[in-house]
Parts: sequence; structure tokens; C-alpha cells
Amino acid sequence: MTAEFQSAPHAAGGRDTRLGPLIITVFGLYARGERNWLSVASVVRLMADLGVEGQAVRSSVSRLKRRGVLRSERHAGAAGYSLADSTLEALAEGDVRIFERSRATAEDGWLVVVFSVPESEREKRHELRSSLTRLGFGTAAPGVWVAPGNLAAETRRTLECRQLSEYVDIFAGDHFAFGNLRSKVRTWWDLSELTELYEDFLRRHRPVLDAASSGGTTPLEAFRTYIPMLTEWRRLPYRDPGIPLSLLPPGWSGVTAGALFDELNNVLSAPAREHALSVIHGHG
Repeated sequence: MTAEFQSAPHAAGGRDTRLGPLIITVFGLYARGERNWLSVASVVRLMADLGVEGQAVRSSVSRLKRRGVLRSERHAGAAGYSLADSTLEALAEGDVRIFERSRATAEDGWLVVVFSVPESEREKRHELRSSLTRLGFGTAAPGVWVAPGNLAAETRRTLECRQLSEYVDIFAGDHFAFGNLRSKVRTWWDLSELTELYEDFLRRHRPVLDAASSGGTTPLEAFRTYIPMLTEWRRLPYRDPGIPLSLLPPGWSGVTAGALFDELNNVLSAPAREHALSVIHGHG
């Protein structure tokens, strides 16, 4: 799942206006294994298990449809939604970033992206900046974006898929001279903010793992915990592009938070899926 659907609420309240990311998490996890379709009734029921009222769900789903994220379809006379092709592609790319995180080493070098967009295509400039931000690029100087070299293939693929490649030049190489690279990394990325996000995740989710590991958890309880947790987590691997540990502060909290997420995923994903499928198949 991808950063395009990032802003997750800390709790799934019915009045929260950021339900879209939670709904996309549900579709990303469960619709793809169900011939890319979920009925409206099952989505409403699953979101009710997260404490969200049906009308709020329907309104949010309608907004996602208008944005081209979802498509309305009927199966066997039942109203429902599928993920648009572009959404499926973005989710597949996001799965790698979220569940198979990789960290660069010094030997990977760096990518440098520069672009030039005519004033008449100002919206492309915004799209480029948004795309590079979602890929995890930092800004080395105005108009100069930098990222670890192991993101080369993903960067090229993303810019080509979004038809932005004609505006861009991508260079790969090493930081050759001048200045302390560790200090520069701190200016290219907001590591203080990222550290706070990781530490907040650790603070709130360590007790969840302790409770689930010691006393077990029911499928419903796992679902209620797993969906908001995953929705919150999935933005973090995009904020952190996998900078080499040698350039990060000692005891980087991103490593600890990543290990916690992996443990939570291992403990909660299977029972959460059991609950979701029981609802989707009409047994819940």
C-alpha cells in the first residue's frame, strides 16, 4: 500500500474526515484476494467494526470514486466497488516499500533528480514534487532532489508511469567532496520530525504487541487493532527513504519501529484477515 493514501487517524472515529486511508487499507488487504471487489454491505460492516458510522463510510467511498481511486461495480446484483487499475498498481508498489523495506548502504551511492517544467504546465511541477516526496527524496537545493541510490529503479518506474519522465534528468553517483555528509543529510531530510513519528509509533503500539502476545487476541480484536495500525504505519516508509545507518543518529528509532511493525504484522494479520473474510463471505 502506498503513501498516496497516507493520512491516517489515530482512532477511527465516525466524525473523522480522514476515513479514506482506512478504507483503502481494507480494500488493499482484502479486495485484491476477492477478485478485486467488495460489496458495499461488507465494507460498511467492516468499518462499523472500527467504530465508523455507515453514512460516513458511504460518503467517503463516494469521494474515493470521484477521485478515480475506486470504481462502482455490481456482482450478482449486489452493489460494490473495485480498485481502479492505477490504484492496484500503486498498492502493489507500496506493498514492497511497506512489507519488504530495504535500507541503503554507503556503497549504493545517491540519486540526484533535477527537472524543468514550463510555466504553462505548472500542475506537472506540483505533481513531480509530490511524486518525489512520496518516493522519499530530500531537497539538497532549490530544484535539486536527492535520495539513496537503491531507489533508482522505483524512481524511474514511478516517473514513467505518471508520464513525468520528459521533464526530468536523473543522475547517480557518490558524494565526492566538501562538507560533512552526515550533517548534510540532516538538512536534506527532517530527521527530527521523522524521529518523533517513529517514537510516537513505538510509544503507542508497544503495549498493543505486549497484550496480543501475552493474552492472545480474537479475530475481531485483531482486526480493530491491525487496520488503524497499518494505515498509520504505511506513510512512514515513504517519509524514511532508507538512508544508510552510518549517516543517521546513533540508535535510530526507525530500526526499532520497523521491527515492532514486523512483529505486529506477524501477530495480527492472520486473525484480522480471518475476521474480515468472515464478514465478506457473510459468516460474521
